[in-house]
Amino acid sequence: MDDADVAPFDGLTEDDLMDDAEVDTMVREAISVSVGENPFIHSKIDAWSNNVVEGCLKRLAALNKPFKYVVTCNLTQKAGAGLHAASCTRWNDKTDGKLTVQWENNTMIILVTVYWLAI
Repeated sequence: MDDADVAPFDGLTEDDLMDDAEVDTMVREAISVSVGENPFIHSKIDAWSNNVVEGCLKRLAALNKPFKYVVTCNLTQKAGAGLHAASCTRWNDKTDGKLTVQWENNTMIILVTVYWLAI
């Protein structure tokens, strides 16, 4: 079997693949709608986190692409401490991917990570 016989994206067309810039825009829109420029309010963290994740998942599902998605949201108050995050993945690097978006205002930092895995 030569290279011409192998699908370049494991059965997916180029249109099926995810665009990092599009995912970044979706995440930033979900954060903007859910949190906006509100100051950090501890009692709203659960609702904000859930709304960001749900907003991202709805936008991703609306793409109608052959992927499963995982979205995480970490929201922390700016209090002078550092925020460190790490992840490791093992997958098909031709089709699957991950994007982390860092967003912040004067009182909080939000890290949203989106994983997409071809079905």
